[in-house]
Amino acid sequence: MIQVAFPGNPVLHNAFLIPSIAIRKLGRATYTVSGYVAHRRHMASGDIIPGADGYRARHPSLVFDSAMNLKHPARACLRSFFAALLITVSVADAAAVSNTSDTTQPAIGSAVTAASSGIPRDIANAVVKVFSTLRYPDASRPWTKQAPSEVTASGVVIEGKRILTNAHAVLFASQVQVQANEAGDKISATVVAVASGIDLAILKLDDESFFNTHAPIARANVLPQIKDAVLAYGFPTGGTSLSITKGIVSRIEFASYNYPVAGLRIQIDAAINAGNSGGPAVAADRMIGIAFSRFSDAQNIGYIIPNEEIELFMQDIADGHYDGKPAMYDDLQTLENPALRAFLKLDKSVQGMVVHRPLHTDASYPLKEWDVITHIADVPIDDQGMIKFGEDLRVNFRYLLQRVAKQGKVSLTLVRAGKTLQVQLPVPSERPMLIPEMNGDYPSYFVYGPLVFSKATHEFLALINNANILQALSFMRSPLVIDRGDAPDMDRTELVIVSSPFFPHKLAKGYSNPSGAVLYSVNSARVHSLRHLVALLRDLKDEFVTFEFEQHGGEALVFSTKEMVAVTEEVLTDNGVRAQGSSDTMEVWRAKNSK
Repeated sequence: MIQVAFPGNPVLHNAFLIPSIAIRKLGRATYTVSGYVAHRRHMASGDIIPGADGYRARHPSLVFDSAMNLKHPARACLRSFFAALLITVSVADAAAVSNTSDTTQPAIGSAVTAASSGIPRDIANAVVKVFSTLRYPDASRPWTKQAPSEVTASGVVIEGKRILTNAHAVLFASQVQVQANEAGDKISATVVAVASGIDLAILKLDDESFFNTHAPIARANVLPQIKDAVLAYGFPTGGTSLSITKGIVSRIEFASYNYPVAGLRIQIDAAINAGNSGGPAVAADRMIGIAFSRFSDAQNIGYIIPNEEIELFMQDIADGHYDGKPAMYDDLQTLENPALRAFLKLDKSVQGMVVHRPLHTDASYPLKEWDVITHIADVPIDDQGMIKFGEDLRVNFRYLLQRVAKQGKVSLTLVRAGKTLQVQLPVPSERPMLIPEMNGDYPSYFVYGPLVFSKATHEFLALINNANILQALSFMRSPLVIDRGDAPDMDRTELVIVSSPFFPHKLAKGYSNPSGAVLYSVNSARVHSLRHLVALLRDLKDEFVTFEFEQHGGEALVFSTKEMVAVTEEVLTDNGVRAQGSSDTMEVWRAKNSK
């Protein structure tokens, strides 16, 4: 097993999917690794950083040099700052996730409702191997998909004739099959629910008679204790039969999964390897959660999604729709520093978290700068932002959001300017981002002459997540860097980018490669979104079309409007592109016929 790591830094590995990590030489001492490394999104410096606190890897295309230093494949580069690197990497893993919320909450100290006491405990019989054929999006070639990747994971039978597994095992799957322990036949399955933030998914089988002989595992209704013995079941690399590894519960924390989602997480020291993901972890003959990742730059650190998070997910999808988990997006800081306490003129008895930057600054928003949050519901918060959880645990106070939120709000107690206040804080289940994730969707695009336009996404940024490229983008003040964590506004609901180099055509003569540039305007009209761009091009009456980009330096692109429209079909045919745009953009483009 090859452990992929940044030089001198720890890396969190997803422990799943591929039967082995394959390395293929691309030439001149460059290799691809069909796995993932940890990353923390919403960072101005890049998507991938080391960390042991549960940040997850998502991006399928990673390139390493012969010294195993990370390089990202970039399909094109901005003028005179970086050269095009046209490498598409096929991988055998995906890690994606989303989360859940519910108004019915168990009491603090318990994890979830237990499965029926009459459920048989034949654990091995309830563990399955999951086979997925994944077609990842190609953010730099949005009109197509990456080559199919065959991956494997584990799953477990749950009530309702369903299979529970990890989202990263089935996200972007064109085909899913399951195979029972010690069985030869594979049964086709359908993904019916995915929460990529919390890394959970539900499968339904085409042949439900499978469940006549494969009963669900009983689930524990309380969290395990630290040092409890635990068994991890699954189908990791190294063999084809069911694997069972033994360890203990090492930690229980409220930690980040996949930004911005956070949840309870159990750490165990039982071996978790590629292919284990989705397999049950069992203590005292009851499932306490499912495996989902491991920390590669250390020994015996594996992670489990506990039953409480599983139960919240299943309650959320009961209506057929996944909503997500409530969350706070305000910037907070601890109240440990004596000078900070003196500055705020706080009594020694006051403990809590300081609001550094509230999410919104309008007068109606309940939090203000320098507020001190002392309680969530009726539970006190200490100066490190922690609360007591059961008898022996302390967890981040945000854990209570998923328990006490009602109708999208949570009750907080504040100290503001020496006075105690009670407020109701909105806790939405998602945070709109100017540069979002695709979350299982394929990218929208539109071809106009030799140009390809798309939306900026985290997946696209993964292709240019290279120190030199990011430095160039920063110097040019590209919104891909400086506006990375911003929310949409009236001027920009999303960033429109040139996702690919020019298609070969004489109309592009003399222009530099615009790939990665953020479009600012078309004939002086500010572009708000990809659909807006298509509408502008559709209704254009001018003889020439001028594209201006949002960056320092670079150049404007000027073309004959009639020629751009006339050559588009030729460009599509020459380059094997089946459609001028995705369904959403073509809906806008075809509307011109009715005008």
